[in-house]
Amino acid sequence: MSALTLKVAVNLVNEAISAGRAISAAPLTIAVLDAGGHLVTLQREDGASLLRPHVAIGKAWGAIALGKGSRLLALDAQQRPAFIAALNSLGQGSVVPAPGGVLIRDQAGSVLGAVGISGDLSDVDEQCAITAIEALGLRADAGVAA
Repeated sequence: MSALTLKVAVNLVNEAISAGRAISAAPLTIAVLDAGGHLVTLQREDGASLLRPHVAIGKAWGAIALGKGSRLLALDAQQRPAFIAALNSLGQGSVVPAPGGVLIRDQAGSVLGAVGISGDLSDVDEQCAITAIEALGLRADAGVAA
């Protein structure tokens, strides 16, 4: 696969929702962005709060913008808060440095896009994103430090 299609993006959202329901997660909002950081699809489950779409997009956008999962961005925010503040200034406040933004890689390791999820604890959001990506035979890159 060389590009993230709408069909794949919708399937990712459906898999993420299924993963969330399987573990009784709070209502989720799932954003899928392509490798250029453009929104391909976004779905908000019934009961998800007002800002969840912005947070989900921000998690995914930050992962795409910096080429690493948002778990590592969260670590950057703790260790280098001025750096994250500068990024948010450059990105017009678009980076959300919290787990739940997961890069989508093909089997060769190329970045196809990112899934961003918001709604539950960040670790749960991330777990649902990873589950969705792997369910489609793609590689999830959450930014877990080795």
